[in-house]
This record gives sequence, C-alpha cells and structure tokens, in this order.
Amino acid sequence: MYTFSNKLKTFSFILMILGALGVGYGFMTSHKSIDEVKTMLNEEAAHHGGHAVQTTHAVADAHADHSDEAHNANEHAEHVQHQLSNRPWSALYVAAFFFMMIALGVLAFYAIQIASQAGWSPVLFRVMEGITAYVLPGTLIVLGIAVASGTIGHYNLFVWMNPDLINPESEHYDKLIAGKSSFLNLPWFAIRGLIFIAGWSLYRHFSRKFSIAQDTAEDTSNFKKSFRISAAFLVFFIYTESMMSWDWIMSVDPHWFSTLFGWYVFATMFVSGITVIALVAIYLKSRNYLEFVNENHLHDVAKYMFAFSIFWTYLWFSQFMLIWYSNIPEEVTYFITRFQDYKLLFLGMVVLNFVFPILMLMNANYKRIPWFVIMTGLVILLGHYIDVFIMIMPATVGDRWFIGIPEISSVLLFAGLFIFIVFTALTKAPLLVKGYPFRKESEHFHY
Repeated sequence: MYTFSNKLKTFSFILMILGALGVGYGFMTSHKSIDEVKTMLNEEAAHHGGHAVQTTHAVADAHADHSDEAHNANEHAEHVQHQLSNRPWSALYVAAFFFMMIALGVLAFYAIQIASQAGWSPVLFRVMEGITAYVLPGTLIVLGIAVASGTIGHYNLFVWMNPDLINPESEHYDKLIAGKSSFLNLPWFAIRGLIFIAGWSLYRHFSRKFSIAQDTAEDTSNFKKSFRISAAFLVFFIYTESMMSWDWIMSVDPHWFSTLFGWYVFATMFVSGITVIALVAIYLKSRNYLEFVNENHLHDVAKYMFAFSIFWTYLWFSQFMLIWYSNIPEEVTYFITRFQDYKLLFLGMVVLNFVFPILMLMNANYKRIPWFVIMTGLVILLGHYIDVFIMIMPATVGDRWFIGIPEISSVLLFAGLFIFIVFTALTKAPLLVKGYPFRKESEHFHY
C-alpha cells in the first residue's frame, strides 16, 4: 500500500497556496481603466516610434475633423481593455483544462487496456486509477470556470455567451453566432457539460469499484463487468470527447470550425495522459513501491509516448495544411492570427511535441532509461501545455499574451491540486491488482 509522504503533501499544498495567491494577483491587476489603457497604448506607440493609436490627451484635444480617428482610438482602447481583463480568466482556464485532459486521456487509455484485454499493462492499472481520480474534480472546475466567465465575468472566454450578439436589435448583432445559438447557449452548454462529466465519472467509479472487488473475488465476474462497461464507455467517450472539444475549446472561436478538431484534442490529451502515467510510475518505482514494474513496462509506455506524438503531428499537419492550402478566408484566419502574434510558440510547439520526442525516443534502448523518459516527458507536457495555450489565448487575449504571474500561478495551483488528488487516491488500494486474470502475464512481461 502506498503512503502519501508528508513531504509530497506539503509540496502540493505549497503549490496550491502560491498558485492561488498568484491567480488572485492576476485578477486584481487585470482590471484597468480606459485612461490607463490609453496611456499604456500611447507609451507603446511612442516606444515603437509609431502613431498607430491616438490616446488619452490626443483624444481629449481632437478637433471635429478628427472625430472618426478619436472614435476608432476609443474603440481600440476598449478592445484592449477587454483583452487585458480576459487574461487571468484565460490563464486559469488553460491550466485547468490541461490537467483535466491529462486525467481524461488516462481514463480513455485505461478503458482501452481493459477492453482490448492487454496483457502487458495490468501492473500499471492502479497508477492509472489514481490519475483518473482527478477526472471528476478537474472537469467540474473547467465547466465551472467556463460558466462563471459568462455569468460573473464579462464573457471573458466565450464571446457567444454575450446576449447582444444574438439580439437583432443590438448594434453588436452577429448573424453567424445567432445562427448557432440553438446549440451555443449557456443553459444547453452547461447541460451538455454535466452529461459528459456524469458519463466519464460513472465509468471511472464503476471500473475502479470492479477493479478493487476483483482483488478478493473467487471468480472473474468483476473482470467481465469491467470489460463490458469499458467497451460501452469507449463508444460514449468518442462522441462526448468530440463534443467537449467543440464546446470547451473550439467555441472560443465561434466563427471557425474544423472537422478534425475532436481528434486533434484527443491526440493532445492521450499523449499527455500516457506521459503522466510514465512519470508517476517512475516516481513510485524510485520510492520502492512498484517492484513488479520493470524496464519492459516502461519501454511500452514510452513507445506509446513516441507513437502518439507522431499521431498528434499527423493531425496537426493535416488540419493546418488543408486549411492553409484551401485559403478560405473564414477558415484560414484561425492560423493567420496564430502566425502573426504567436509564431514562436506555434512553431516551437511542433518542435517540442514532434521533433524532440522522435529524436529522443526512436531508439528502443532509450525508452528503458528512466531519467531519459522523464526528460522527454517533461518536454512533451510543456509542448502540450503550449498547445492548449495556443488554442485559447488568440481568441481571448489576442496579441496581449504573456507568460507571467497569471499563467505560471494557474499552473502551480492546478499542479498542486492534481498531485494531491492523484497521490491521495493511490493510498486507497494496493498498487498491484490481485485477482486480475492477466496479472501474472503482466508481471512477467518481457519485450
């Protein structure tokens, strides 16, 4: 039985406290007056030697023949003001989604292992079950942030939550968003989210229940139940994961869509989840808790990290190339904004998520070296955090992005919460499944 060390528990609490303080600071400093924003823009224009924006004093002294320019300057300042207020919401949402998708990716991987009756992985089942303990709190947090941003916030994440956009009498009326309002509306958005969460959490609850019950069972009835619900869950998951990706990620850009997006998000969460399985297993092994896990198991997990990094790249390139080549204005604008304002992150992400893993993990021997897998895994996780960052930030903060206190603090907050929930769950049951039919095969697995 694993014992949650006081040092690790203290570490997780420190992360949460530091994260919460930084998140609070980010929210307190994000609300700037329109005059503060105009002064900031004026300083930026002066620094770059340009006259792109007419700001505070210029607007105040503008003559009648410059009224249009003054009006445009005011509109631009209001737009920037909104982007700045969006930043802490977006930073919080990116980090919340990132850790949630890790747990959800592991849940799907776990279900696949049971449904396929894999013989190599049962010794890692309790590690997977521990990580999936974060699914319920993680998904509720993501949905909570999304709904709060449109209720107590000022539509900081999802512009379609603004009722003016679907009101034909409003000057902000958006015909395209109004056409999607039967699907993109706050009550239906929340209901769909709760349905997703209920299905994922119920599967996690019963699969865990049957797994523990199988430890002391005299027959394989619990194993058979796990098999059946895993097969059913995978059908449910493939539909709901796609819809979740449309709702929770793609709808931040309500004018844009991609038919590949559900698969793209799936690849991101899957490779991130598998990577965390490797990192947690290596940590527990180093603490002498997983004596039955050997280098062959590590090799296979690293092989999945390698394979799904390539799969992610295939989907990234397919989505990017087809949209860029077709050059349809309403589609290609998605990538234009990312090239203009996020070019370093956008292209650097491909290096972190594809070039680095393929170079590091192509050699079979390297997949068996713990420190090598840890190094590669941390780079993969950084790359996929940036991936989620780039999915959200261009639509919410535009060119006002920065990796600063709100972003780092949000990661610390949810990293601490993730560590605490996962390692607490690992203490609730033995780390080796006892009555699972393929246990012996897994213990003696050799590749």
